[in-house]
Amino acid sequence: MTLFDGVYPFYPQQRKAAVFDISTIIVIVVFLTLACSFLLITPGIRGRARLYWTLRVLLSLFVGMVIVVVQFTGDWETGWVQANTSYKSFSPVQVNVDVGLHIGLAGVNVTLRGNPVTQINETINYNEHFPWSFGADYEHSYSQGLQKGLPSPILYVAEKFSRQSPCAVHRQYRIAGHYASATLWVAFCTWIISNILLSMPVLVYGGYMFLLTGAFVIFSLLSFSTVRNSPMCPIQIGTRTLHVAYGASFWLVLAIGLLCFVVGITIVAMHHLNLDLLKTFFDLREDKAEENKEMPGVFINPYFVDKGLSPQPPAINSI
Repeated sequence: MTLFDGVYPFYPQQRKAAVFDISTIIVIVVFLTLACSFLLITPGIRGRARLYWTLRVLLSLFVGMVIVVVQFTGDWETGWVQANTSYKSFSPVQVNVDVGLHIGLAGVNVTLRGNPVTQINETINYNEHFPWSFGADYEHSYSQGLQKGLPSPILYVAEKFSRQSPCAVHRQYRIAGHYASATLWVAFCTWIISNILLSMPVLVYGGYMFLLTGAFVIFSLLSFSTVRNSPMCPIQIGTRTLHVAYGASFWLVLAIGLLCFVVGITIVAMHHLNLDLLKTFFDLREDKAEENKEMPGVFINPYFVDKGLSPQPPAINSI
């Protein structure tokens, strides 16, 4: 096997690591735009109501943003290992690399980064995505990786999640990710309904919907956790073993689920213990004069009261 301009013939192009996911950026930008739009209203709100409004808007938008963003993140499970391993097939050359595995709801990302990045006259910095969501063909993506001549560590890790692999984890991850994603979309719908109810004089039902949102978020975690019921095949990179653990997205979703429970329980409890304080926080408290239908005071001229007379309307002179 010979070199052509410093690149092996079966590796015609050098891949670059994917730093940002476009879908994630779009979702974050949309929710930040909504937050800025709502915050523009705050100068017209007086007193403590301004603080309450800001807190409600930012907290609610944060919950909704996380529920949507984690659909596209790839760090529900992550793992890293540093090892000396062969870089390409049929080559005895060893390189020192960091191999990362990032598992999301829709697929798996395999990262390969050299230590240093430039070795054997090549830049070793890869991030390859292999989708397994419904409508995507994992085997086709893996075949494309073989045709492109991806480095051996990436193909080795990706092969562990294929259908033909004896590890037999492809079906578990695919189904678990599908049901976790579907449950999160249901949680997003209940989040929208809870915000609608909290803007109306039915605050307790908004609290119930927040509890339901938290329940669906926790159900999504339980759905994804079912993959741990089947043993994971060891992923051997050189002399080291790559282990995976729950990543940032998993723990962030757990925190959001618990936050929804806290908010929902607080709203329901305040509805039964101190309804006036709850209405004040949500800016739904009516003025007491309007509640009691009180009439404004009437002022009477004491002169007419003493004389027993009533004021006469001015006379109109006829022409």
